[in-house]
Amino acid sequence: MANMAAGVTGLYNAEFMDHVNHPDYKYQMDDATFTHEGVNPSCGDELTFSVRMADDGTIDEAAYQGHGCAISQASADMMSDLMVGKTPAEAIELCRLFMAMVRGEETNDERIEELEDAAMLRDISHMPARVKCAELAWRTLSEMLEANALPTVGASMDSDSE
Repeated sequence: MANMAAGVTGLYNAEFMDHVNHPDYKYQMDDATFTHEGVNPSCGDELTFSVRMADDGTIDEAAYQGHGCAISQASADMMSDLMVGKTPAEAIELCRLFMAMVRGEETNDERIEELEDAAMLRDISHMPARVKCAELAWRTLSEMLEANALPTVGASMDSDSE
């Protein structure tokens, strides 16, 4: 977590650019359990995120396709790596933590370290126009899991509107 206040010049480091130029998780997934599309209308970033669930209820595989700025693409790749092996509830909690971090609401270093590589996007909080770029994949995954992998959450919300 060296150089937390690196700003935009520190953001585009070799590790960040490796996620952009050589993403491990940017591909079409066959036989996905869930797929969800996300769009950032303010800048045109678009992605389709897919997961395959394992028999034990954890995320066995994660992948995305789409286009957008370097921040949205690197963020999606970092998130995909982090989510493999997590339960839907753990994944949703990590999404919430990430979104709080990039909004500047979560500053606890120990909590932020839970995000592994994605912690390098911490300084996005100082670039408000880029927050939605960084959040796109995380918001998309969270929406997908809340709607599909945690049906009781969606059901309880739907019953309130009746």
